[in-house]
Amino acid sequence: MTKGEETRQFIIEKAAPIFNIKGIAATSMSDIMEATRLSKGSMYVHFENKDVLACAAVDHNIKVLGDKLLSKLSKCKTAKEELFTYIDFFSNAVHPPLTGGCPLLNFGTEADDTNPIVKEKVNKGINFNQQLLEKSITKGINNGEFKPNWNAADFATVVFAMMEGGHLISRMSSNNDKMQIITKTLKNIIEENSL
Repeated sequence: MTKGEETRQFIIEKAAPIFNIKGIAATSMSDIMEATRLSKGSMYVHFENKDVLACAAVDHNIKVLGDKLLSKLSKCKTAKEELFTYIDFFSNAVHPPLTGGCPLLNFGTEADDTNPIVKEKVNKGINFNQQLLEKSITKGINNGEFKPNWNAADFATVVFAMMEGGHLISRMSSNNDKMQIITKTLKNIIEENSL
């Protein structure tokens, strides 16, 4: 990396959690300048405006979350273990794997009607998660862990929707009780479809 690329990456890494906590609209360049200790001129050398930086921060947050998840999943030996690990990874919304909570939920609710670029980035993240779940279920069906008639795509959608909904409920109440109900329900469905 050149010095300029290092500085750009430094800015993104410092800005990403701020955007994830405060949101794009509520985060100011002054917030980023304070976190990076860089001048406004230095900031604008690397990012022409806040929207460009916000898009880079969204990408960074989604990538960091995905990398952490994939690291956990890579240790699994069975498809069932992959599904349980996925659910466990996201099961503590009060203390989430990423500072500020799930970036797909955070940026998705903010950008759905206001920012088509961020909306598309979030949509890709959602599709990635659902495909990951679907692939685990399909693998489990193929290797005899799960019932052959289990609809992988449908359950992947249910898991993602219930976990994201659980995150919203838990973060609003600052309590993980509802998420525990959701994780238990999802694991019971997995058990019911196991052979």
